[in-house]
Amino acid sequence: MSGTLRDWQKSCINKALEHFNATPHFFCQATPGAGKTRMAAELASRLLDQDRIDLVMCFAPSCQVIEGFRSTFAAVLGRRLDGQIGAVGAAYTYQAMEYRDEGFWQLLDDYRVLVVFDEIHHCAGHDPLLSNAWGLQILHRVQDRAAFTLALSGTPWRSDDKAIALARYSTPEGHLICDYRYGLKDAITDGVCRSPRIVLLDNQKVKLTEALGADSSVRLFPSIAKLLGESPITYEELLRHDEVINQILALGCSKLNELRQIKPDAAGLVVATDIEHAQQIALALDTRGETCRIVTNKTPDAQHVINAFRHSACRWIIAVGMISEGTDIPRLQICCYLSRIRTELHYRQVLGRVLRRTGESDHLAWLFMLAEQTLQGFAERIADDLPDDLAVLNEVHMPATTPDSKQSLIDVGGNLDDVDKSIGFGAEQTVRSGDTSFMTLAGVVAEPSYQVSFSQHYRQQLLACF
Repeated sequence: MSGTLRDWQKSCINKALEHFNATPHFFCQATPGAGKTRMAAELASRLLDQDRIDLVMCFAPSCQVIEGFRSTFAAVLGRRLDGQIGAVGAAYTYQAMEYRDEGFWQLLDDYRVLVVFDEIHHCAGHDPLLSNAWGLQILHRVQDRAAFTLALSGTPWRSDDKAIALARYSTPEGHLICDYRYGLKDAITDGVCRSPRIVLLDNQKVKLTEALGADSSVRLFPSIAKLLGESPITYEELLRHDEVINQILALGCSKLNELRQIKPDAAGLVVATDIEHAQQIALALDTRGETCRIVTNKTPDAQHVINAFRHSACRWIIAVGMISEGTDIPRLQICCYLSRIRTELHYRQVLGRVLRRTGESDHLAWLFMLAEQTLQGFAERIADDLPDDLAVLNEVHMPATTPDSKQSLIDVGGNLDDVDKSIGFGAEQTVRSGDTSFMTLAGVVAEPSYQVSFSQHYRQQLLACF
């Protein structure tokens, strides 16, 4: 494979080779987009050259990542990683581990095998009683049989706080001990990763109309967070609101137009909630004259769709349950986060899809999302990687959706009693909350309906790192 190794990759390989003189397990945390797969392939090459291993096995969480491993390892080693006769090894998903027979695992006893685990945080496994299925396979089948193991992760923690397989933790603090760590700040400084710009879209006058029978009431909220915290409306319902979709896409499309003036093949990713939601987003993009592709876990030959997009000029790809981690599409530089998933692990993995830098002109990555409280906290916690560089740079006006729409701002949390109730609101959309119902005297359940509308008083908060 052409191209010089990055400094961090060289340093990590040298440290791993030295580490393997004393212990067979090596844990590397490297920020998404840093090039972990290439580093792993080069380490395997060095171990083969030194006659310290005979074969390589790789495991990863998805078929898309596995394909990336096979192609990268084949390019670096000059030998296939497809498990066929003459190959240097094989690559499988974690799901496939439990379907391997004992004859397969016997390879670890008969040969000196390097086993590589990508995104190892998916595997919980220190105590058999607290392990998940994949972690249990590592404990029983691999841990004491492999010549060497290489555990890789860009986001090395689990939402359930269980211990990660093959990981070591400090006592008594319980902090993960990494044998090599390459953080986002280092990667940005080295020009390996783009610096993230996270834009949180809020609205300062949200109107909620509640109708129950012939009665109706109107409430105004000074922010999306207040709406979600003090009304029956859910975050997922907002994500399906046409106005929300259009406003987020407007930001993304505008920024993509700007970036493509410099980098003509720059592209955007929209992370959707489900297939129906993805189709709603695709229609909104089509209305804007934007080209897009949809890829979901139900898409026939999804890998082909992803590969075709990777090398095309198509501007947008909409993903459901795909492209969250490990998938390499370097031209992705913008993400619109419209997923209902609100875990820090998923959030950082999605952000990682737009961080991989390809040249001098693409040093920024953009992520657009609603100013929902949990997600805003995740955005601010990117400062854990960039403690000196996270700052609220400024607040800018949302571009008007109509030529005569109002643009003035009020303070979030201001006294809405003084707001002019005649202000023009955007498109209304009725949503039905599944969490609220009222019992009538006759015993019939009557569910109220709600209409949510947004004024033109949008606000963006820009969190800029580095």
